[in-house]
Amino acid sequence: MSNGRVPGGARFATFLEMVPDAIVGVDAEGVIAFVNPEAARLFGYSCEELVNKPIDPLLSPSFRASVLRQGRFSVRDPDRGSRVAPTHLIAHRKDGSTFPSELLMTSTRMAGRLIVVAALRDISARERENASFRGVLEAADDASIAVDRGGLIALVNEEAEELFGYTSSELIDQPLEVLVPQPRPRPSVQKGSRQIHGKGTVQTGPGAPLEGRRKDGSEFPVEISLSAIETDEGPLVSAAIRDASDRVETRREQGRAEVQRERDVLESRLHQSHRLESLGQLAGGVAHDFNNLLAAILNYVGFVSEEVSAELETRPVDARARLTAVLSDVAQIAAAADRAAGLTHQLLAFARREVRNLEVLDINDVVAEVESLLRRTIGEHVELITRGPRALKAVRADRGQIEQILLNLAVNARDAMPNGGILTVATGNVTVDKEFAATHPLVEAGSYVRLRVTDTGAGMDTETLERAFEPFFSTKPKDKGTGLGLATVYGIVSQTAGVVELSSEVGVGTSVTILLPSVTTAVTDTKPDRPRRISRHTAGETVLVVEDEELVLDVASRILTSNGYHVLRARSGAEALNAIAGHGDRVDLLLTDVVMPGATGKEVAETVSEECPGIRVLFMSGYPESVIASQGVIAQGIRLLSKPFKAPDLLAHVRASLDA
Repeated sequence: MSNGRVPGGARFATFLEMVPDAIVGVDAEGVIAFVNPEAARLFGYSCEELVNKPIDPLLSPSFRASVLRQGRFSVRDPDRGSRVAPTHLIAHRKDGSTFPSELLMTSTRMAGRLIVVAALRDISARERENASFRGVLEAADDASIAVDRGGLIALVNEEAEELFGYTSSELIDQPLEVLVPQPRPRPSVQKGSRQIHGKGTVQTGPGAPLEGRRKDGSEFPVEISLSAIETDEGPLVSAAIRDASDRVETRREQGRAEVQRERDVLESRLHQSHRLESLGQLAGGVAHDFNNLLAAILNYVGFVSEEVSAELETRPVDARARLTAVLSDVAQIAAAADRAAGLTHQLLAFARREVRNLEVLDINDVVAEVESLLRRTIGEHVELITRGPRALKAVRADRGQIEQILLNLAVNARDAMPNGGILTVATGNVTVDKEFAATHPLVEAGSYVRLRVTDTGAGMDTETLERAFEPFFSTKPKDKGTGLGLATVYGIVSQTAGVVELSSEVGVGTSVTILLPSVTTAVTDTKPDRPRRISRHTAGETVLVVEDEELVLDVASRILTSNGYHVLRARSGAEALNAIAGHGDRVDLLLTDVVMPGATGKEVAETVSEECPGIRVLFMSGYPESVIASQGVIAQGIRLLSKPFKAPDLLAHVRASLDA
């Protein structure tokens, strides 16, 4: 260590030899009291050459003036000790070369003397990396600040100096809270859901409204975007800061800021609910036009297929190849349209806008009915266990939707257990208290039926769990799923005034818990009679078709005409009245769209019924339930044909309406 006695004794000397950083002890006069071997190596001296020598030859001449005498830490109250932020100085080696150094200093008393202890590091490598990073910051249009892994400012560009009123030297080694004092997303790349492995950059957060503070103490709204780069000295986080004072805050922005500040469970659930509701409104808005197009595509494909098939029968066997290929292409178009129709129904189910046939159900009965289907779906390598109490309370729901929930969850469970496992479907009666209801905005306190589906599969991590209900989000390969399975479950449960929760652990499995409100009504079959499927009817009844979409009007008319019905066509309520003029009682059925420009389907039905007493009415619509309900259609005894429909669906509903 040195030839002289080291202040602090032998133990302290041993400690200094073990410390990997360079350690230098300096008294109040700037004379070196002790050094450790690493310090001697760093400066190119021996320990004996440094002890009792002035510190000035090693560090910048300003060291004593700026540190020891200007009070960057106290020398007047050494008994308390003190420590300051890192200091950056140019250090000088024995051979005359220099290097940038970082110093951490503290003051204490040793053997009755005031000693300033400085830990030094050569930061040449860091400076080289910072230089390249500084170029990125200087090229940025916004104020940009680089923060090290300790949360201290490492680099500042000119725009940041101008925005906050500080110089670069005033900000270096200061915490970012000096500029952004309010709570903020911590710029760390070592914790959280997104980590950095190796060198590179990653965007860690979108612009977020916060408050910035200038040197003069004034505050102003700012937006901060964080990105990170991994260096040999550890990660540096770049904060791009933009003055948002000139922006007029809207209620929506204030709401987002409130959600950002309030991290409690209730706010999180409301945020998710609102986001999914917006997606549902979008789905409902396009459903009508999209379903009209699908109805036209599906039925025109059917027309073409019938004509080509008929033509094939007239051709010799050796002359059928070309038409057979055409028929195969037509079949592919039909299959694609069917898949599109299925996706539309799934999306509407997620959006809580699907038309439902409500009835009072015993969930145990539904589970028993689909149990064999579930077993075929999950395969022999997965064991299915079902259990539930005999005295299970009833719920009011759509039987088909409950079956869809069970099937979707079974498919997910199967995919999560490729090597086998156990799938458990359990039911039970539960009571939701006010405390639970307070943290679930869509649930009221009361009696519920619980449906819980649990698997022993791979499980989900936190990031996946948080996005599991989002439509089109999937961890499966693109050809293995649409990302609408859990989204559909969420929509169905929410539409039934229930709540669904996920719990999962990687390597353990996933549990989906659904609560549906119970009812005291006895279980009854309230489903309307299913339309009878017929291949062709030739009774000759007259059907008035009212549809504002020309494609759908043509399709419906063509199907009905080819199956023996006499068809009157109209694109509006006024045209409908003109069409029935002179026909009177000979009009047997009104087939009308629900939502049309001008008069609604209900208004058309009321007007036509006045002219033709006793006429039967069949509504058709691709609109979701809430829109149809607003038009006054959903009511007891109302018959509704959902779009997109195929010829058998239309014919069956027409026949059932006429025979009712």
